[in-house]
Amino acid sequence: MGAAAFNADPKRCRRKINLLFAGHGTLHCMDHTRKLHGNCMDHTLAAFPCLDPACRRPRLHTHPAHGDLSWVQPGGGKMQVRSRVLLLMLALALVAGVGPTAAKTLVHCAEAAPDSLNPQYSTSGNSYDVAQQIYEKLVNIKRGTLELEPQLATSWELSDAGRTIIFNLRQGVKWHRSKLFTPTRDFNADDVVFSFARQMDKSHPYHAVAGGRIYPAFHNLGLSTNLIAVEKLEPYKVRFRLKEPDAGIFYALASHAMSIQSAEYGASMLKAGTPEKVDLEPIGTGPFQLLRHLLDTEVRMRANREYWRGVPPLNQLVFIIAPDATVRYAKLKAGECHTMTYPNPADLDRMRQDKDVRLVAVDAMSVGYVAMNMQKKPFDDARVRLAINLAVDKKSILDQAYMGTGRAAVTPIPPGHWAFDARIGDLPHDPARAKALLAEAGLKDGFETELWTMPVVRPYNPAPRRIAEMIQGDLAKVGIKARIVTYEWGEYVRRVRFGEAPMAQYGWSSDEVDRFWSDLLSCEAAKPGNGNLARWCDPELDRLIIAARRTSDQEARKAYYFQAQALFRQGMPWIPVAHPQVFTAIRPEVMDFRVSPSTRLDFYGVDVQ
Repeated sequence: MGAAAFNADPKRCRRKINLLFAGHGTLHCMDHTRKLHGNCMDHTLAAFPCLDPACRRPRLHTHPAHGDLSWVQPGGGKMQVRSRVLLLMLALALVAGVGPTAAKTLVHCAEAAPDSLNPQYSTSGNSYDVAQQIYEKLVNIKRGTLELEPQLATSWELSDAGRTIIFNLRQGVKWHRSKLFTPTRDFNADDVVFSFARQMDKSHPYHAVAGGRIYPAFHNLGLSTNLIAVEKLEPYKVRFRLKEPDAGIFYALASHAMSIQSAEYGASMLKAGTPEKVDLEPIGTGPFQLLRHLLDTEVRMRANREYWRGVPPLNQLVFIIAPDATVRYAKLKAGECHTMTYPNPADLDRMRQDKDVRLVAVDAMSVGYVAMNMQKKPFDDARVRLAINLAVDKKSILDQAYMGTGRAAVTPIPPGHWAFDARIGDLPHDPARAKALLAEAGLKDGFETELWTMPVVRPYNPAPRRIAEMIQGDLAKVGIKARIVTYEWGEYVRRVRFGEAPMAQYGWSSDEVDRFWSDLLSCEAAKPGNGNLARWCDPELDRLIIAARRTSDQEARKAYYFQAQALFRQGMPWIPVAHPQVFTAIRPEVMDFRVSPSTRLDFYGVDVQ
């Protein structure tokens, strides 16, 4: 880097610099305005940009979670250290032979925190966004697309009419290492068997390690009933045996919930009496390794320098949790983050004119809806569910909340998809008919209920509170008094999945059409803790879902899904609200950022100039 590294602009440095040491010797710096400086470096102080005399009295802060230096005054305050001490530290680092390579940190402003660092326990997109960086699967969805690609498997062979799949595994893949765990071997077949056995086998020592949490995706995808065994054939070859063929099996295995964990790490933590560490302090093979997780605040990761595809361009990746879209935009403009998810639709025109912002848009494989819990009266009555759909003015929601960034949802499947039945039109806004249906159901004077609203924006819902208030107003006009209820995001997800809400906002994004049905509307998904929030269990719908998965003939699958959509219209377990166009706002210095139609975030390959 040379001497130029020490000639920083005093206006940029201001008066003070906070040095933030993450685990493993990584350095970040930010000035007193809390703007990030991107040219601090990894593993050395050599690139520290503010060793100029204008930068007085730097303060050293440590992250105690990683056991780094902790310099504290007797009174508990942070010790003040002058710049000459930093210069001495710099000299020592250079004498030790640490090279001056510029570090690159990308900060992503996320709208919500992960509800788990083990994606096997979750169906939350925020958990999956973190898992995408840390873990890998046998197969993956190619960045920015819906296409499958090999990942920890290099190839596979099908036999027995698709009931048997043999995967050849990638060799030379290194596991992350941490203070808790130093791997003694590379990834191999034992890890694949371990990762599936803990979900399949109730007697497995890791099956119940999370204290009663279930494996929702494993059940919703039908793997709990269709996957017979996962067997090690050779150190780098495994066999999957299915009861019946499954056209969606490879997309199922590309789910983040099918991430591969280290069997050796599991055995080590079990021996130490701390098996929960496997879930709380994940070890993966992905491009980034976890440094620290501050609940509802931050997830900090560093580059995996042994990554089999090559070292990522970014040295560090930080997810900052900022639920308010206005706050995320302010942070983006101020340079406090480089990327932000799900801007407020009202800000989009301003962003398009903003030289500091680029918008990346995609028509998402996603749906936003309000589920009506059919295990709670009066939602067990189809007339009431239809009345509620007729009472809601969906066009106003699309105009005023989505502001042109969504299309009306008619069924779970987005329009334009090969499985969407365009013959099924949307229901009209008809309050008079809604009142008549309520009277027919014995509810002439209406009823009282709760409408649960998400505390955070999601790709399928840009304004949860606003939309809830609009629905509340529409329902009041037909005599239904709906009280709006909300919880912190993790608690909200848990409660709605265990059936507490009579009406609840939710949504879904997926890579493949099967998961709109299996995860959201199947009988298996209607069990407590799973994703069928309406608790709608129709055996005929289940039959159609299973039949569509058992054939690879797309025309036959389309016919089954058309019938499924007809049943959905008859049952009306949801208010299907919108299929969104999803936006991500990024700063101009961010390079090669891609958005998937399934809204996956994959930061491998992304760079910062």
